Amino acid sequence: MRITQLNIYPVKSLRGIGLETASITARGFAFDRHWMIINDDNRFVTQREVPAMAQVRVRLEPQALMLEHDDATEPLVVEFGRDEVAPRLAVRIWKDDCEALDEGAEASAWLTEVLGRPDGSRLRLVRFPDNQRRDIDPDHLHGESAETGFADGYSFLVTSEASLVALNARLSDKGGDEVPMSRFRPNIVVQGDEAFDEREWAELGSDEAGVRLGLRKPCKRCKIITQDQYTGVAPAPKEPLKTLVEMATQPGMKGAFFGQNAILLAGQDRELRVGDRLTVSRCHAD
Repeated sequence: MRITQLNIYPVKSLRGIGLETASITARGFAFDRHWMIINDDNRFVTQREVPAMAQVRVRLEPQALMLEHDDATEPLVVEFGRDEVAPRLAVRIWKDDCEALDEGAEASAWLTEVLGRPDGSRLRLVRFPDNQRRDIDPDHLHGESAETGFADGYSFLVTSEASLVALNARLSDKGGDEVPMSRFRPNIVVQGDEAFDEREWAELGSDEAGVRLGLRKPCKRCKIITQDQYTGVAPAPKEPLKTLVEMATQPGMKGAFFGQNAILLAGQDRELRVGDRLTVSRCHAD
């Protein structure tokens, strides 16, 4: 089994960046969900509320984050290293209260101009502080301690090409359009041998890279997977959510599931590369 894609999403719910090599930190891939957009209530905002967030292009330069949009005359340039001058805010992501660094009035004005005012609120860009730790809910862990940044809940999302092939075959059988892997916003895509076999995986490892990931929870999907990740438009508003529910990809669990949430077991400060061979440890039957 090999890695076929590596992706990061520097700003939560904006466009992702495909990589050939990804550096690993304690929270996941470097710069993944390192920034987040919030509203006037200091609560996170995603494509669930603002589908047009998919239209914002993201680049990482050596010393800055750059955001671009067709309606903006100039890109937004957010320089790194503003920790000493950036105000600290208390922000809310799901049920977690976190501290964040405000990237300033220029970033707020730019985002509000290109994305509007959802529910009348201005938008602001915040960054995850280097000295903060956001622990992953231990309910699905195996006694480990793990952390993440502004991701929904886990350090990595792993998906399988074989599972996407099976989903698209079912969509085609129903007369629907196939969907690309970008809909699912994964960090790691693997070849896979059998559709949805990943639900039986306990660990993925690269002996060459010295990296081990623990797969800890199936990823329950929301309406974002119905939205094109370049336009924000939902061509078939209930798909592929409806078909995933019908396929019961996670037996015994209600809902639409695609991919597995994972944590880092070993390999901090190492790298994964597209093409790396992975080994699988399977779950033991109870």
